[in-house]
Amino acid sequence: MKADLFLESMDDLDRLFEQATGEPVLVFKHSTRCPISSAALREYEEFLQNRSEGKPLCAMVLVVEHRPVSLEFANRSGVPHQSPQAVLLRDGKPVFDASHGSITAKALAEAVGG
Repeated sequence: MKADLFLESMDDLDRLFEQATGEPVLVFKHSTRCPISSAALREYEEFLQNRSEGKPLCAMVLVVEHRPVSLEFANRSGVPHQSPQAVLLRDGKPVFDASHGSITAKALAEAVGG
């Protein structure tokens, strides 16, 4: 699994939202127990490989292993929890979200470019 930042604690989440006020941040919420999430993870990793100059910052939270962090992300972002899920934050606010089969490398690239 790849990402620039792994969200494992509330401190990590605080740092993420601090960074998201100055630059776009894409958060991927992944369930290690779900085959649909595994397919979405492959799409997310394809997006990571093809993004230009490592932008935007990309973070991941494992929803089973770090459930409190995942749920607090949903609370702070205002985007109801789903898994798998991708959420793009700009200026700390969600501007794009997708879940399940809607998470594709193409959809992520379009969201980041738009």
